[in-house]
Amino acid sequence: MRLSNYFLPILKENPKEAEITSHRLMLRAGMIRQQAAGIYSWLPLGKKVLDKVCNIIREEQNRAGALEIWMPTIQPADLWRESGRYNDYGKEILRVQDRQGRDMLYGPTNEEIVTDIFRCYVRSYRELPLNLYHIQWKFRDEIRPRFGVMRSREFLMKDAYSFDLDHEGARASYNRMFVAYLRTFTRMGLKAIPMRADTGPIGGDLSHEFIILADKGESDVFCDRKYLEIPVPGPNVDFSDDSAMANIVRQWTMPYAATEEMHDENGIWAEIRQDNRFATRGIEVGHIFHFGTKYSVPMGAAVMGPDGKEYPVFMGSYGIGPSRLVAAVIEASHDEYGIVWPKGIAPFDIGIINMKPGDTHCDSFSQMCYEQLQSAGFDCLFDDCQEQVGSKFATMDLIGLPLQVIIGPRGATAGEVEIKDRKSSVRKMMSFKAAINHITGVI
Repeated sequence: MRLSNYFLPILKENPKEAEITSHRLMLRAGMIRQQAAGIYSWLPLGKKVLDKVCNIIREEQNRAGALEIWMPTIQPADLWRESGRYNDYGKEILRVQDRQGRDMLYGPTNEEIVTDIFRCYVRSYRELPLNLYHIQWKFRDEIRPRFGVMRSREFLMKDAYSFDLDHEGARASYNRMFVAYLRTFTRMGLKAIPMRADTGPIGGDLSHEFIILADKGESDVFCDRKYLEIPVPGPNVDFSDDSAMANIVRQWTMPYAATEEMHDENGIWAEIRQDNRFATRGIEVGHIFHFGTKYSVPMGAAVMGPDGKEYPVFMGSYGIGPSRLVAAVIEASHDEYGIVWPKGIAPFDIGIINMKPGDTHCDSFSQMCYEQLQSAGFDCLFDDCQEQVGSKFATMDLIGLPLQVIIGPRGATAGEVEIKDRKSSVRKMMSFKAAINHITGVI
């Protein structure tokens, strides 16, 4: 993509309304545009990152056996009355009426809809286990939306819902999602720690929040340093092996880890060796719940068991907020110059900078480099604009692409480029042929 043909509305000054780093950088880098309190448009650069986050989530959900569907944003209020939750959510639900005067709502979550789908089609235990998920925009009328897309009113959510015959099966489904979440966040360059959590209005008796560590996170978190050394399951992990899943979950839940709401200051925490205690700030990026028959009983979601009797199904729900996750990654990965994207979710692999547009050698060599890197499978943003060199460098550092290929008149004449690693700021001069081999090895 040529920058001269791209829509990248860079802001040179820090927006006054931005309270935290991710909000400031997303606005400055032209990723988002605020339309109302807690409601944002996602511009081309932001949309590319959001799509990459969603693709990783989708791949790991599919790998774990979940099936993708798409449920409506506007839901009938009667389903929420069936479950007993219509009044529990209070003013966070945006309630509306259609032209026939029927009560509707803009869904903040989808337990009721998916339970209704299940009860209409599934009759036998032989059709279980079943896990359905979708990635959809949701709305919760936060009393005080803030921090940009970190705590917005409209947000993108991946929510999955599992159905099982009994508690044992439901726990196995929970474990599969637990492991899928570990892999998902690792692929995005994040270290996520699962912490026991309150179930809140979702309900249930088992819940974990997945927290990434960030110096300027939302809340205090406390964990054993052992978490920093536990290996994350690789791509060949067998999700069909319930025993293996249980062992991984056991390994990841045995050391102490808690948010400030669940922290046991004078109990287990006090028994951990002082040098193993790790207290910092964290950001929630995922939340999973097992809630048994909380929805299946009142809504009549039951199946015929192997003994011929009817049983309400055991359920769980599993959420990741992709739009929130983009901001969380920035909070965990930035420097004084801008964003530092992990390779897996960077909007482009490489930024190519023509330092002197209009120079015959520089233009032709830059064009050749761009075409060959694109042909080699790299997604490149080619800065071919007539701007000051300092402005070009500042823009590339701000948007945080993993590698920069810098081309000046002297280098073009000699057939050389300068490679800059955005994270380390290390620069290397080399021939373009060597540069392709180098880039192939690091991306």
